[in-house]
Amino acid sequence: MRHRHGLRKLNRTSSHRLAMFRNMANSLLRHEAIQTTLPKAKELRRVVEPIITLGKKPSLANRRLAFDRLRDREVVVKVFDELGPRYAKRNGGYLRILKSGFRKGDNTPMAFVELMDRTEGGEDAAKDNREGAKKGSKKEAAAKAA
Repeated sequence: MRHRHGLRKLNRTSSHRLAMFRNMANSLLRHEAIQTTLPKAKELRRVVEPIITLGKKPSLANRRLAFDRLRDREVVVKVFDELGPRYAKRNGGYLRILKSGFRKGDNTPMAFVELMDRTEGGEDAAKDNREGAKKGSKKEAAAKAA
């Protein structure tokens, strides 16, 4: 029986897991979309959704709690200034997890995690991230050459 075994350990120590989810939460809140493995995406929901809920009530105590969990001042400001008001009417379910096939090397199920009701600029940035670094490096090389 699996009673009261509530989280996925993901074959990591607790300190590694905490740091990994802190980094993933910062990336997701900054870019509003990331791609990761399906089990990590499902666990990430348990980390990010309470932080967005904190952002809906902008008090000093909530800002301190969010900073304690994220450790990134820019992301905390974004949570309280942009994301909190954006999701003020929504009662949860701030993330969308879309399955996106399997990773080539080890056949791990992959997922695309994004915030619901993203702005148009966020989608363009996420699309650029999905296109890969190769395309960006070609653009930068062309810009430097010109």
